[in-house]
Amino acid sequence: MKFVFRHKAHLSDQLRFAKGGAGGYTSEKEVESDMTDLPGIVITGASGRMGQMLIKTVMASDKARLVGALERPGHDWIGRDAGEVAGAGHAGVPITDDAVEAFAKAQAVIDFTAPAATVEFAALAAQARAVHVIGTTGMSEDEIAKLGPAARHAVIIRAGNMSLGVNLLTTLTKKVAEALGMDYDIEVIEAHHHHKVDAPSGTALMLGQAAADGLGVDLNEVADRGRDGITGARTRGHIGFHAIRGGDIIGEHDVLFAGPGERITLRHVASDRSVFANGALRAALWGQDKSPGEYDMVDVLGL
Repeated sequence: MKFVFRHKAHLSDQLRFAKGGAGGYTSEKEVESDMTDLPGIVITGASGRMGQMLIKTVMASDKARLVGALERPGHDWIGRDAGEVAGAGHAGVPITDDAVEAFAKAQAVIDFTAPAATVEFAALAAQARAVHVIGTTGMSEDEIAKLGPAARHAVIIRAGNMSLGVNLLTTLTKKVAEALGMDYDIEVIEAHHHHKVDAPSGTALMLGQAAADGLGVDLNEVADRGRDGITGARTRGHIGFHAIRGGDIIGEHDVLFAGPGERITLRHVASDRSVFANGALRAALWGQDKSPGEYDMVDVLGL
């Protein structure tokens, strides 16, 4: 899973200067020097629900500092203070559309955007030798494969869901599927707010993959997505997916194991987006001393 290469931690010129790289100069206040020693984080998609939550999370952390916030060219928020528009107070970090400039200041980039943008950001983060934490969902196999070259030069941590609970659920799903085998039909049911644009969710696919791994089968060959019409009897060993969209549901996932005479349901409900933001920041910090390569939240959490 991990491609190991020699790696030198990336530091911006500003950070080297603060550490005494220019004639031994340090900041005027020790507390300011301590802050510049913290990993600098850039948030992409700053105006989105997750972008705003990530800005708040980084600003509230005593283990990281916000050094950049990115939005698409022409967005109304360009030039505005990232903390103020996110409702977290003044950050002194204006939102920009210049990814190259923003990433040059970063030790990590946290990215919950769109697949095409994420592929571009991966190359730029690799050039900056910044850890790239990817929470973007809906990526095709081809788009995921395009992350490979970037991972030869920097750490990429990608997961369909960044929460501790969901990743524990993923581990449990694999173990239960392995234990029960083909005698139990597996269905993955997920629910999200009406703004979500992809289905099944990245988390549902992650859970389905875990079940397929437990069964020892290829998910692409056994996935049934959204049955409709006269479908015929259920195929033994297939894994079903069902997506619900409505209201302001943050995220709910069930993995149903239906067997003869009994049913087992593994369930996770997210009631606050902060669980995803906290997990993403944890991943960004975890990746600081790791060798270039592709990782996931199971690696981060040591599961």
